[in-house]
This record gives sequence, C-alpha cells and structure tokens, in this order.
Amino acid sequence: MAIDTDVVAELSGASKSYGKLLALDGVDLEVRRGQVLALLGPNGAGKTTAISLLLGLLDPDAGSANLFGEQPRALTARRRIGAMLQTTAVPDTLQVDELIALFRSYYMSDGSRQPRTVFDIAQLAGVSDLLKRRYGKLSGGQQRGVQFALAIAGRAEILFLDEPTTGLDIEARSTMWKTIRTLVAEGCAVVLTTHYLEEAEALADCVMVLARGRIVAEGSVAQIRARVSQRRIRCISAMDAAAVAQWPNVRSATRNGERIEIVADAAEAVVRRLLDQDAHLQELEIQRAGLAEAFVEITKEVEAAAA
Repeated sequence: MAIDTDVVAELSGASKSYGKLLALDGVDLEVRRGQVLALLGPNGAGKTTAISLLLGLLDPDAGSANLFGEQPRALTARRRIGAMLQTTAVPDTLQVDELIALFRSYYMSDGSRQPRTVFDIAQLAGVSDLLKRRYGKLSGGQQRGVQFALAIAGRAEILFLDEPTTGLDIEARSTMWKTIRTLVAEGCAVVLTTHYLEEAEALADCVMVLARGRIVAEGSVAQIRARVSQRRIRCISAMDAAAVAQWPNVRSATRNGERIEIVADAAEAVVRRLLDQDAHLQELEIQRAGLAEAFVEITKEVEAAAA
C-alpha cells in the first residue's frame, strides 16, 4: 500500500490511561504538511496526552503513534520537529542568544535542513531585543516568546504548540500568529492546542474537539461552526435587554452601552420583532455563531450524554 507522504504525524486507535483515568480512548488523527490542526477541548479532555504520544514522551497503551512513518522516539524523526510545551526546563543562567545557539546546534548534523541563523530565529519569534538578557531574568511572557524561538530553531517540518500564547500580550501574540502563518506557507505542519478559541479560528485549517478522551467533532472551522444554528444579533436600541431575553428563540440578551447583543436560534423571527417594536433601531448586524459558541454546545452535549 502506498504511503501518503503528506501525512507527517499520525495517531491510530491510540488509547492512554493514567491508573483508572482513561485520558485517550481510541483516537485517530492525521497531521498533513502545511496544515494547522487545532486540538480543542476542556481541561482533562486529552489534548496534552495526544501531543505527548506524538512526541514520544508517552507510549500508547493501545494503538500507535508515528512521526514521518517512524516511531516518535526515533532520532531521525525528532530532528524534524519543534515543540513548545506548557512546562519546559531551560537553563536560567544562559543569555537568550546562547540558548538559541544551543538549541540550533542540535539540528546542525542534519545537512538536508540547515537551521536558520540566531538572528533570523530571534526576528521570527519577536525576541531580538532580548538576545543579551539572561533567560532567568525575563518575565513569564518573555520566556514564552523565547521558548517559541527555541521551538522554531531547526526549520521544523512539524511544530507542536501546546497553549503557546498563554501569558503573551497582544503584540507578542500577533507576532507569533504571523510567524506561524509564515512557517505554514513554507510547508510546515502545526499541531496547536489553545484555550483561546479566536486563536484556533484565526489559524486552524482543521479543528478536532476532544471531550472525555474522544474526538467528538472534526472539520474546518466553518464546518464546526455550522453544527450550531445560533446567530448573534447586534443593534442600537433603547429596548430592555432583560425583556428581549425572554422572547422565544432568544438564548441571551445583554446591553453594552447603547447596543444590545442577542444570541438567538432563529434570527429572522427575532429581527422581525425588533424592527416591529423599535422604530428607531439602528446599525443592525447579524453574525453566525463563532467557534466559541460551537465548542460550548458540542462539549455540553457530550457532558449531558455522559451524565
């Protein structure tokens, strides 16, 4: 059988338990070149366990994990990856430029993919101004930026980013997003876990929602959003938000200054009533439910079924 060379990482029927806790239950996933795969789910859903299996940090109890068709612990596979995990052990006493040079050196023996220069790595990661600072003296957000620089030091063919923007300010997060898009355009694959659903919405080609160790939804952002019929309605109106919240098909209605924001299951009926009851209504906007609403609904369904 021909091997699909676009698949760079794969779990096949992978299960993993910690004592009596089943963290992953028969998970199948593929990561392809030039793709951002976002793994979403509540705490304890199995996201970090899935990444740990793909990295070879853990072995599956059943099923298999592979990188580039090899065992994840194979050195030839590990030289083709980069990883930024939630916890990391980095020498506090080294300067940032020394750290980048050190991590860069781990990839030097692979002649087919020469790593970027220290300067280029720092620029991509947005940490050029930190090069002469000691890592241990940096703030938590600055350290996360340096950890990202270390993850991209070797021209990785696949990046594993586990909650990468936690603790970053808006500018640093924007820089990381821009760099991720640049790397993906060059053919790099990315596995991303994040609690910031707008991050997955902005970056991901494919979304997998994990709950209780299983994949409960999979598809593009648009496909995941389409599973939820809700619409978000915004307008300038003097109507009482609490009263609107009691209307049929309305899930919630809140006031923000002169605007009312409504989440509804049937936007058309709600909009007709708004226009009928408020002749001075202005700036009416209707949007489809975002990834955040879809995520909440999908996970709520899973929890209700398990109860």
